[in-house]
Amino acid sequence: MNHKLKQLSKDTAIYGISTILGRFLNFLLVPFYTYVFGRAEYGIVANIYSFIALLNIIYLYGFDVAFLRYSTNENIQTQKKYYSTAFLTVFFTSIIFSIFIFFTYEKYIDFIGITKDYSNLIIYMVIILFLDSLSAIPFTNLRIQRKAKIFASYKFINILTNVIFNIVFIFFLKYGIEAVLISNILASFITLILLLVDISKFFNLTYDKDALKKFLKFGIAFVPAGLASMVVQVIDRPILQKLTNSDVVGLYQANYKLGIFMMLFVSVFQYAWQPFLIANSKEKDSKDIISKVLTYFLILGSVILISLTFLIYPLTTTKIFGKSLINYNYWSGLYIVPIVLLGYLFNGVYVVLSAGILIKEKTFLAPVITGLGALVNVISNLLLIPRYSILGAAFSTFFSYFVMSFGMFIANQHYYHIKFEYLKIIKIFFLIGIFLSLYYKFYNLFITNILLEILAILVFILAIFIFKILKINAILNMKKGII
Repeated sequence: MNHKLKQLSKDTAIYGISTILGRFLNFLLVPFYTYVFGRAEYGIVANIYSFIALLNIIYLYGFDVAFLRYSTNENIQTQKKYYSTAFLTVFFTSIIFSIFIFFTYEKYIDFIGITKDYSNLIIYMVIILFLDSLSAIPFTNLRIQRKAKIFASYKFINILTNVIFNIVFIFFLKYGIEAVLISNILASFITLILLLVDISKFFNLTYDKDALKKFLKFGIAFVPAGLASMVVQVIDRPILQKLTNSDVVGLYQANYKLGIFMMLFVSVFQYAWQPFLIANSKEKDSKDIISKVLTYFLILGSVILISLTFLIYPLTTTKIFGKSLINYNYWSGLYIVPIVLLGYLFNGVYVVLSAGILIKEKTFLAPVITGLGALVNVISNLLLIPRYSILGAAFSTFFSYFVMSFGMFIANQHYYHIKFEYLKIIKIFFLIGIFLSLYYKFYNLFITNILLEILAILVFILAIFIFKILKINAILNMKKGII
């Protein structure tokens, strides 16, 4: 048991570190894009990738998850049979989807939000979707074979080559926004070449109809949940495009991406949380542990939130060697960053609160709750964007994550009731509310006075102790390994 948990923790760390490094490396393209593209051009790129994220769910229709479900713990012959069936099915359906889009894309140019001058981007989008769909089953198989290091290496190579190609095509060859998608195509193609080793070992021309039926039944059930999750993450861009223009989408995208610092915190926590939860789920004090985890997560998360809120302007606008983190043309959207950070904080709360349905195996509730969050996201975007523009889009994402976390709280308490430290949690959100209100109330004063910003952060941290949310001896105990 302990050996398995140790292996799980090791694999999780490898997946987590590679994902975090990859996302941060990918984030470095954001400053680059803001200096070489206008806001309207960057907005088109952001919108294209929103549709790629959504269509990727359709291209795979849950087959990667189904393959993972049925191939794990099977003998090698059965794994090869399932591998071939899944790979061939995804291959042929991806061809069908791609041909359909290729011959009908002119009808959807306006819907996607691009002009005919950029219609070639649709072709590039289709190629990316096709290549990535072919990589899905091999990548899943690496996870089944417990080859975490190879999996992580290939993912990292994909992102690294993408970044390099972007620099070459844009900076040296002077390509326009098509360089972003061409770079992605080349990176995806190189990744697929690397995966040929895995494909050659497991693929044959075996096609099992019974396996196909099982995959379809299991996999398609994940499509609504996958779409709902993607809607929460990306639907604000297409709606923003429809209700405003590409210029506004570009402004929004660049500043939304600055929320990566909170997203990375939540990602690190999520990778550590799942194996920790498994290891402690049968302990007598497991509920008390989960309660403490939520409190400590919110304490640390709130400090990160307030620190980034008050420092985001100087971090973004201070010039080093004549260049700031993002081009000054995008600074006017920095005021949305605290709302984006708050949304990611509630996403972390959602992750913690999912403990109950995971322990009680009530995971069917996850797509329902996510679907509710997606619905809230769409409705609030339609209502708020016309009046508040990018701030309305940022609040819509926050509302969706808030609804999802609250929905997960209700489900958790119904199936696995936990006595959370409600008074401390209320105090944390009270302080967050006060400091965010002060920030927006005196926005112009704070962004022009770095000493005042640092003072506000220190006062917030001091308030955590004054309000007895955290005690000094608790920190000393954690350092000794005691919760």
